[in-house]
Amino acid sequence: MTMQHDSHAFRPSRRDFLIASGALTAGASLGLPRAAYGAVEQLAVKGGPKAVTADQSDAAHWPRYGAEEEKAVLDLIHAPSYDPNAKFEAEWAEFLGAPYTKAHFNGTSALCSMFFALNLPPGSEILVPSYTFFATIVPMRLFGLVPVFVDINPRTLNFDLEDAKKRLTPNTKAVLPVHWIGLPADMDLISEWANEKGLIVLEDAAHAQGARLKGKRMGTWGRMAIFSFQMSKPLPAIEGGMGIYQNQEDFDRATAFGNYDMTGVSSDSPYMKYKGSGLGLKFRMHPFAAALARCQLKGLDERNDAGVAQVRKLNDRLLQLPGLYEQSSHRDDVQRLHYAWNMLFVDEKEAGATRDKLVDALKAEGVNASALHYTLQHELPLYAEDEWWHHKPVIPELPGSTQANATSIALPYFTKDVPEVCDQYVKAFEKVWAHRADL
Repeated sequence: MTMQHDSHAFRPSRRDFLIASGALTAGASLGLPRAAYGAVEQLAVKGGPKAVTADQSDAAHWPRYGAEEEKAVLDLIHAPSYDPNAKFEAEWAEFLGAPYTKAHFNGTSALCSMFFALNLPPGSEILVPSYTFFATIVPMRLFGLVPVFVDINPRTLNFDLEDAKKRLTPNTKAVLPVHWIGLPADMDLISEWANEKGLIVLEDAAHAQGARLKGKRMGTWGRMAIFSFQMSKPLPAIEGGMGIYQNQEDFDRATAFGNYDMTGVSSDSPYMKYKGSGLGLKFRMHPFAAALARCQLKGLDERNDAGVAQVRKLNDRLLQLPGLYEQSSHRDDVQRLHYAWNMLFVDEKEAGATRDKLVDALKAEGVNASALHYTLQHELPLYAEDEWWHHKPVIPELPGSTQANATSIALPYFTKDVPEVCDQYVKAFEKVWAHRADL
């Protein structure tokens, strides 16, 4: 893979960009008087023509399955077995360079098994972002664990270590960052601090199949980690998950909780006596999912690289506009991927217009943009009701999470090369920004 660097450090000058795009000669330079735009530049939201007319119906389609996936499923229909599960576990372990892997029905069941494997006493606290899917947190309650909600950096959407430091108590036992939409959290800094404080490091890598930090794949930084292979993910199996374990004890315990057949557990393990009953639930991955995942694993790194290149073609041009930023950690040692959304942010003061007005105007131009408001876990009723918790969580103020929701613009993540669509998106943004004072 080619290392993907921070776009702000390597983008062309603003004047070079405007000359290359023809904006100076077309009168779209943001410094020109309004009369220079001409009638054809009237905003679509004001009755003008749309900037985006290209067909977008297939631009963000996902998953993209083909003949190999069809054959894998048909072969399994003709000769049913669970063989794909063990093969996928071995292939994923090799891909990551991890010692132990267990395929689960989905990422949620992998998380549940991970929390069981921790074997922590009730009341133990886990530092975790509120800006995440419910599955990162809710299963904790089944084992008496207490989520301690940590803020995010509103420009990375990832775990804010400085905020976490303020929330440390004698009951804190573990830390659980999430690598949001493929951008690795600062696991080197988090791990260094956690080790200093004697905390267990865990990872929710549901979005980060193949992403790296300092050359090390996400999912291998913590004592345990999980991945999701739900159909929207970079490695889609329609439904599926994986647990990653650095030691035999965690693997055996997690396996015993969700796999009564104890597949992969050594014969001399103290948990082998529970074979046939298990210790909880049935979380085995469906072999159809494993068959699809095995196909999708081939070429995963190359697809991730192509996706990053596609985003750069668009974002390197959009980021020339004042007040517009992207989700980035600004680290040169991060090798990210993208999926689901291409997340941008508006600084309303710099832009001179509100996020919502800008989004409305972009949508009128034909841009598939949304003023995304991601559900914050700490604001949900579940966490405020006594009956669901052995120790009820504290509900904090999380200004970074609030800011992210107030400033984000979610664009589609294009899953194929669509140069015409990208060009028209740029024109739509330029047009809206040029007339933003009228919004």
